[in-house]
Amino acid sequence: MSKVTPVTEAAQPQGELWPHACANWHKRTRIALLSNPKSTGNIAQLPRIREYCDSHPDVFHYEVEEASQIGEAMRIIARVKPSVLAVNGGDGTVQAALTELYNGGHFGENPPPVAVLPSGKTNLIALDLGAKGDPVETLERLIALARTDDLAPYTVARELIALRRRGAEDRPVIGMFLGGAGLAETMLYCRHKIYPLGLPNSVSHGLTFIAYFAQLVLKLKASFLPSPASETELVLPKRDRICGKFAFLAVTTLDKMLLSNTMGGQGNGPLKVLAIEERATSVFRALLAGLTGGYKGKKMRGIHFEEVDEVTIGGEASHLILDGETFCADAGNPIHLRPAPPLSFVKLAA
Repeated sequence: MSKVTPVTEAAQPQGELWPHACANWHKRTRIALLSNPKSTGNIAQLPRIREYCDSHPDVFHYEVEEASQIGEAMRIIARVKPSVLAVNGGDGTVQAALTELYNGGHFGENPPPVAVLPSGKTNLIALDLGAKGDPVETLERLIALARTDDLAPYTVARELIALRRRGAEDRPVIGMFLGGAGLAETMLYCRHKIYPLGLPNSVSHGLTFIAYFAQLVLKLKASFLPSPASETELVLPKRDRICGKFAFLAVTTLDKMLLSNTMGGQGNGPLKVLAIEERATSVFRALLAGLTGGYKGKKMRGIHFEEVDEVTIGGEASHLILDGETFCADAGNPIHLRPAPPLSFVKLAA
């Protein structure tokens, strides 16, 4: 069951029962906070966030327990007309919120800027926007900014990725970072084999890297290691097809991505596509480029970096993960990626 706290009288729909009411209903709602209590990073932090929201009437807090509730959450949040829409969860929660924001049309042509609290196991989007550390402190900063009534200096437009599948082209999934091939298999391995151990994130990610290294460099194969990458095909506009087994495949619109500032790719589209062939030498070459920046503008064997307007991904049951949600591309059911119109985001650091 979803939970709302607090709620302004102006936002209360006729005929609906609200679990909480706010005594200071006349106060303007500055922040609408959408929380996912099941996000791993929220288990410990959510009680503090609830307490904070209860004591700040200009925060409208709505909790969902599953993705299917986000559409209703957005419909209700739109009624309070917040200055900022903040999302409290991992990248998967942010992706679901962006998808509903894009497809639902709840805010018309002027949706509020989106802010992301540093919660969940993965926070690539939060990190890109400068949100890190304590989520309550981040929420305090957002409220202070919203009270200035001039968010323009703190907002930035971000291009989005629209992922379309056969049979669901009219409702694309919206995100900012897609991982595929060996990267996706390693992410799934970490999610299903390492995270259940209950270890700290840093330890979990370290063990995952060791397992990835053992498979890639030592060529070890075992049930306790990540699954090997399958054959993947990339179809780029006005380019030759790129086929092979890739240790790393990523498509993103984020500013901060491996090699994005150290290589010169073809094209100038908003989608950055990086594919590293499944050879240890190619991976080490890419890591060296990322650390030194010494390869800017040069072609490197086994590494493909393109900036395009669209890309189609197919293959042999190739897993793809868009901000936490898993998809499968194969020869008869490819995945199409194109840019979506940009949204405004609150950026907390340069």
